[in-house]
Amino acid sequence: MTASEITQLQPMPDDWRRALAVVAHPDDLEYGCSAAVAAWTDGGREVAYVLATRGEAGIDSLDPATCGPLREREQRASAAVVGVTGVEFLGHRDGVVEYGPALRRDIAAAIRRHRPELVLTLNHRDTWGDGTWNTPDHVAVGRATLDAVADAGNRWIFPELTEQGLEPFDGVRWVAIAGSSRPTHAVDAGPGLDRAVYSLLEHRTYIEALTDQDPQTYVRDFLTTRTAATAKRFGGTPAVAFELFSR
Repeated sequence: MTASEITQLQPMPDDWRRALAVVAHPDDLEYGCSAAVAAWTDGGREVAYVLATRGEAGIDSLDPATCGPLREREQRASAAVVGVTGVEFLGHRDGVVEYGPALRRDIAAAIRRHRPELVLTLNHRDTWGDGTWNTPDHVAVGRATLDAVADAGNRWIFPELTEQGLEPFDGVRWVAIAGSSRPTHAVDAGPGLDRAVYSLLEHRTYIEALTDQDPQTYVRDFLTTRTAATAKRFGGTPAVAFELFSR
């Protein structure tokens, strides 16, 4: 059965305590899956965020030196709305993130630090489900995250991490891809949807540069439409969809 033939999405596993989300930019998670994050933290689970960049090239009207710190502040405030207090930035340059050993090493180090059972990332494929082109940063970080899960458990790939006190960790059980065109699982968005709206609204500077719509109207319409579309494959329940890889 191909991904396009799957008619119903399965509930995401819930027998875990700690998750790590790894994405390229501020707002990637808020556009993708913060309603699910809110539901998880409500249930007592720990979720931490790692961002490859500070999103400093994301607003045309702001130079990177001004934009980067502003977007970092907005991301921390956004994460707090859905119960996430741990937010790290890896310092890669926005817009030109390169897939390769350096990125894999940085993400593997984060996995060793946080020791999650579930790792989240964003669509790593060249296109989105509607055929539009994905950005190079999303592709690089998504692919590197998939690879870094294995790297984190192998002491010989990046031996310098062990020398720094980061012992190998092979305890990741699943990798979940948000924004995938091949979803397999989903999380009920209802309990966390309002906080997902307010979480995305914390990226106000970016949103106001992106659209002339009222920010709250834009954000609520976007998230409501997206989760409602997933409901068709999740028993009529608005949901956040993921492609889940088990290990």
